[in-house]
Amino acid sequence: MNTARSEPQIAIIGLGPTGLMLAHLLARRGLTVTVLERDHAFYGRARAVYTDDECLRIFQMAGIAGDLMADMIHDSAAQWVLPDGRVLAQYRQNERPNHWPVMNFLYQPWLETKMEALLAPQPGVTLMRGREVTGFAQDDAGVTITHQPTGGGEAVSLRADWLIACDGGRSATRKALGIEMAGASYPERWLVLDLKVQDADETLRHLPYFGFVCDPAQPVVCCPQPGGHHRFEFLLRRDQDAAEMEHPEKIRELLSRFIDPGRAEILRSLVYTFNALNAAQWRKGRVLLAGDAAHMTPQFMGQGMSAGLRDAANLAWKLDLACNGRATDRLLDSYQAERRPHVQAMIFVSVQMMRFVSVSKPWLAICRNAAVRLALVTPVLSGWLRRAGFKPKPVIRAARWAGLPRRGLARAAGRLIPQPELRDFRGRLAPLDDHLGPGFALMGLGCDPLAYLAPDIRERWEGLGLRSLTLWPAGGRPQSIREVPGKTMATTELEDPRDSLYRWLRRHGARQGSVVVIRPDRFIATTAAAADIDNASRDLFSRMALTGTLP
Repeated sequence: MNTARSEPQIAIIGLGPTGLMLAHLLARRGLTVTVLERDHAFYGRARAVYTDDECLRIFQMAGIAGDLMADMIHDSAAQWVLPDGRVLAQYRQNERPNHWPVMNFLYQPWLETKMEALLAPQPGVTLMRGREVTGFAQDDAGVTITHQPTGGGEAVSLRADWLIACDGGRSATRKALGIEMAGASYPERWLVLDLKVQDADETLRHLPYFGFVCDPAQPVVCCPQPGGHHRFEFLLRRDQDAAEMEHPEKIRELLSRFIDPGRAEILRSLVYTFNALNAAQWRKGRVLLAGDAAHMTPQFMGQGMSAGLRDAANLAWKLDLACNGRATDRLLDSYQAERRPHVQAMIFVSVQMMRFVSVSKPWLAICRNAAVRLALVTPVLSGWLRRAGFKPKPVIRAARWAGLPRRGLARAAGRLIPQPELRDFRGRLAPLDDHLGPGFALMGLGCDPLAYLAPDIRERWEGLGLRSLTLWPAGGRPQSIREVPGKTMATTELEDPRDSLYRWLRRHGARQGSVVVIRPDRFIATTAAAADIDNASRDLFSRMALTGTLP
């Protein structure tokens, strides 16, 4: 941590999940961070209700996954339900390619409260609640942010190297930068009801799963949450007045179809429409947008909060390199290039899901149901549907990105590497990321990456927090009394007990003797033959805009 300076390296506006996650990840890298939040306390109402295995892996990077998992519902099914309660189709993922459960339901006030409590003791982090940003000015060296007590008072300023705006869909920072949002707003009105029920085991026992109730008369979203909380969302018909539908009598009438409304406390009732928007620019100079400030994702895939967490994971390591002089700020140009296509794909799928579940014409509903039933008895389509194959994969598809072009052995490049449990020499099992550490990693398939690096290249890698690993297939470690050729003591040897990672890497172009370069956010930067890892490293350093020169 840089303790010589009184001003932070990074200033964050907004203490929602995106701002909290970014602050955690930056603090773990030793950066100094100040977070400015206009509210004195959390909003206190649930908005996000779901997160997936990819995002739990980001929580793992921040060192808080176990703490947050304790307050979630795991491994739930998601299903499309007919008006009479019969299941039209069900998505249930038992495999854990990223080590964590794929389906996780949460109560956002608990999540945010715990994230803030876990962040508070982090060295180098300053949380400033009740502070409203009134302006900012940037130059080539940093950003000066002016802020005052929320509601008025004396303004003060702070200086930071970078400003990250996580200030939500109505982002004042985005507006001040003159950045437009592109996309669509949808007129469909949804009544959201957040409940706290008495005796949840009894009151909600018949609603154990997430469900889209595909009722053309009134489509409904039914979402479980921990601690006796539950959410219903009702699509309002054109003849239903919004103000009237929020009346307690109408709410009880709607709920009575599913539960005893007398056993439920209504925590929130709100009629809303939704947006599917993406900012034209995510960076202007030393100011970057993240989370809802950069994009607004419809809730039908549960990916709004998760998109912001992915932004934080992509940004944190790049800001670390830029702040500590190991890369020029050109590296940060890859942030939008890498993240925006995935966000846009998730927005598209979310809109299609909304259209799928909210069909209001009975004859269209009959056609939809018939199409789903046909897909479920068609081998390829059935597997695709049951494993939610329509969900965008965590793959970076940008032409200009912080990695090498995808050709030959590099077919794995741009993909999030799976996270199985791997076995060390003492026989202990641990998830892959526990071995990778917070920086870059080189993983050799049956070879020691360090043995092939020139001294100057190794020095550059070690300046990036390098971990060196050798991966062996199950039962494939050398058993000769002779030492493995070229083995260095700095490399950790791991065995893949189920061969899942080994098979995945081979399927994506790696072979025995290949070296896989893994970025700090667990995406693969490139894969090269061990004999070519020096040249690949040079190319990668140049592409990532690392400072200094190489021979």
